[in-house]
Amino acid sequence: MNIRRLSPMTALVGAAALGLTTLTACSSDAGDGRKDGKLDVVASFYPMQFLAQRIGGDAVHVSSLTKPGVEPHDLEISPRQTADLTEAGLVVYLKGLQPSVDRAIAQAEPKHVADATSYTTLEDHGAEVEGDHHEGEEGHEGEEGHDGHAHSGDAAADPHIWLDPVRYAQVAKGVGKALEKADPDHAKTYQKNTTALVKELNTLDQDFRSGLKDRSSDTFITTHAAFGYLAERYGLRQEAISGLDPESEPSPARIKGLHTIAKKDKVNTVFFETLVSDRTAKTLAGDLHLRTDVLDPIEGIGSKSKGEDYIQVMRSNLKALQRALGAK
Repeated sequence: MNIRRLSPMTALVGAAALGLTTLTACSSDAGDGRKDGKLDVVASFYPMQFLAQRIGGDAVHVSSLTKPGVEPHDLEISPRQTADLTEAGLVVYLKGLQPSVDRAIAQAEPKHVADATSYTTLEDHGAEVEGDHHEGEEGHEGEEGHDGHAHSGDAAADPHIWLDPVRYAQVAKGVGKALEKADPDHAKTYQKNTTALVKELNTLDQDFRSGLKDRSSDTFITTHAAFGYLAERYGLRQEAISGLDPESEPSPARIKGLHTIAKKDKVNTVFFETLVSDRTAKTLAGDLHLRTDVLDPIEGIGSKSKGEDYIQVMRSNLKALQRALGAK
């Protein structure tokens, strides 16, 4: 067998050329924030993914750190996902909802970041979890400012801002601006899509206002305290079985308090959601001889979600609230 041996110099030149080729190939598609020629956008979970997709349109490639059907609060970020954050053209997330995402972003230091909490106000709805409401308090319908409440960066703040269409529209505008900054070449596309989405969210807000206007009750009971902003916006009173953490177990005192509230306020429905266990909600409903229904916090779109996207699920939520509150 005739084996051809390369001289040391030839081998060195070949290796250098191979390394240069590899480096050039990597640099052409990595580190520029693009994937398949489109701006690579990484969203933390579904509500942020929805905004990125609707506003970005065909100009972006959107992926989510939280897979469909997964409860987002418990998400743990892998090293691969952290690397994806570093390489992304834009990261869209909601600070304070997913601690592992917050840590991964701090570690990855992506060039462009859109934090939803920086585009609107956050409040502390903790008192509502314990049923410590005030008689006659109907929320702050239509108010833009909310003095006396916790704001962005507050450890006790409720993160579920996307369930208020007005606040969600504010976030949509912020995400649109972030996309423009990350990808100026498609700024007009992002502006057009932002305007269209905000209009759709404003229509949704008006439909909630008119749809819940003539109701026989203000109080609804739900699994966890995800609906504080929605309740405040439309003058409702949320009574949650557990707190902001959907996996937390209610105390015996809380269950007893809910029995009293249900009877006093003539509650006829106990709501449960799609991504966590419905056991406690159905037990409470059985004890009180009440019906159950789904009120979806839209933290993810799973197989049980009543719709294909945020807008459709919110409209299903409106119908469920109308039935529960006796709205005409």
